Amino acid sequence: MDLDPRLTALHRLGGFFVLRTQGAAGRSLRSLPTLTQAYGPGRPDVQGDALASRIRRVADALKVPEARVAASVAHQGLAARLWSVALGSAVLCGAVPDLAPPLLRWDPEGSAPDDLWLTEVRPLAGDAPTLVDLVLRAHLEPLAEALRTRHRLAPGLLRGNAASALAGAARELDRWGRRHGRTDVAARAASLTRDILADPLLAGTGTLTGTVFRRRSCCLYYRVPGGGVCGDCCFVRPPCSSPRAPSE
Repeated sequence: MDLDPRLTALHRLGGFFVLRTQGAAGRSLRSLPTLTQAYGPGRPDVQGDALASRIRRVADALKVPEARVAASVAHQGLAARLWSVALGSAVLCGAVPDLAPPLLRWDPEGSAPDDLWLTEVRPLAGDAPTLVDLVLRAHLEPLAEALRTRHRLAPGLLRGNAASALAGAARELDRWGRRHGRTDVAARAASLTRDILADPLLAGTGTLTGTVFRRRSCCLYYRVPGGGVCGDCCFVRPPCSSPRAPSE
């Protein structure tokens, strides 16, 4: 099964679902790091550290002085891109491309949503266990380990980010499906999302009611100047008394 034309068609779902299979005009993909390199050991003060570059880019864009806040936002942004591509492909195509970190190149200096290029298309089954392996275990676990090491982000916060990003992708698919009379799309997205959230790595991160997700942790976005709380936050208003939000 050739997924290339269908992957190109994912752009109609929105920017978070776009997955390019060719380099940008005038730019070689070889100049961009793979996500394997991004998750590897690195030092934030060394030029060429892709993950550190992305966190600095986010910090500058949001004008946030705390690196750990920028790291959390960067984590959720990349998680949203990966879940969107995987879930969108599974729902609309019935299959998903192999998103192994060595096959994905990333522009850490790009704007949001994160720019991703797939260097080789290998179709896989579009079921929940495959999506868990592709996104959660192959990407979000090593990314979380890197961020915990560098910025001491709590495991509960990072698990909450992963679950929130998944629920957000499902919500966009639900909206698109209902707008276009594709109730099958909404139903398939909901079913896959429930199954993925039941995985031990995400179980207990929050409550899903229909398409509404309420997480049990905070991503720290309230610490961005003018940020406030997110729609699925455990807080109803930005906390004022504590410099660190509960995230376990």
